[in-house]
Amino acid sequence: MRISCVIAAAVAAFVGAQSETTGELGDALVVTNPRGVVYEAKLPEMPFFKQGSLNGNVRGSIVAMTAPDGYGVKFTVGFSNLPNEGGPFTYHLHVDSIPEDGNCTKALAHHDAFKRGETTPCDASRPETCQIGDLSGKHGSVTRDYEPTYIDRYLSIVQGPGSFFGNRSFVLHFANKTRISCANFKLVQRPAPYDNGTGASKTVRATNAPATVTPHSDAPLASAASVMSVSFYLLGAASILAFISAIGDV
Repeated sequence: MRISCVIAAAVAAFVGAQSETTGELGDALVVTNPRGVVYEAKLPEMPFFKQGSLNGNVRGSIVAMTAPDGYGVKFTVGFSNLPNEGGPFTYHLHVDSIPEDGNCTKALAHHDAFKRGETTPCDASRPETCQIGDLSGKHGSVTRDYEPTYIDRYLSIVQGPGSFFGNRSFVLHFANKTRISCANFKLVQRPAPYDNGTGASKTVRATNAPATVTPHSDAPLASAASVMSVSFYLLGAASILAFISAIGDV
């Protein structure tokens, strides 16, 4: 009897751990975007943080466009003229845009559509569990002049989904979270006519072309995967308990 209780408790705890999500609304979902949409954000000439070794401001920009396969966003990032101290530097998409006075604190918190929070650090091996706006957490922090290109499957450049960031900003931080500089995203290119496979030309506009949530081979819908996983564990748990009960009856 005691053994069966111990095993049952262990199975229940294991199943519970498997069913946990990293945000109140679950893990981030893969998003599809129409071709031809481009947003860009450039840091201003003067920094928000005016102390330390900065000579002028960090030179930095983020260009965001639809990924080649339509899943998520392709980012081209560039930072140079970094401070000599205070790194590694992080950068994130933030909730609000920057006002005309350039006050980076008014960008508020990280863009966190799935309500994950910042207490637990981002696990880059599981980007769907991170805050969707935590770009450096998912793709690497900045330690020196930095010019990466990467794809983030969980962000949208079309108005509508909570993962849209075209009306938001990004902020560059010291390692201690102090805000160095910030910039708003601006729409710099709308979709151009393209061949849709039928020989006819079609224009998709950024203002009315919906982004859709779609499963993808290398980044599936986390909620579906979690449900399937938990179902298997529940089935296994039931089998174990049935086996224990059968032994007890013998």
